[in-house]
Amino acid sequence: RVQVVESGGGLVQAGESLRLSCVISGLPDYDYAMAWFRQVPGKQREGVACVGWAGEAKYYADPVKGRFTISLHNPENRSFLEMSMQMKNIGPADSAMYFCAARASYCTLDPKEPDYWGQGTQVTVSS
Repeated sequence: RVQVVESGGGLVQAGESLRLSCVISGLPDYDYAMAWFRQVPGKQREGVACVGWAGEAKYYADPVKGRFTISLHNPENRSFLEMSMQMKNIGPADSAMYFCAARASYCTLDPKEPDYWGQGTQVTVSS
């Protein structure tokens, strides 16, 4: 079965950096785009960054452009994917539960599209 496991969340101060990691195992044989989404209580889940199945195509939501970098570390392994997101100059507005997701198709930041989701990792930024 497919397992999606995020790690790296925590409590940080504004202006600091943080690196989130995600490992997805057990995927059926296909090309998967991977993405990070985030959600705060009372608000809709929003796309943060995504990376295409080859690890080259990358898209970012406007609020994180220039500060977050998404990377796919082993695109040649279609059943076991490792992804990370380096977050720099984090601010209180970045506080949220961050979710890793995979989609058997092209990269998208639409939260309705992923096929698999992780349980999330909490990022809390103090000012």
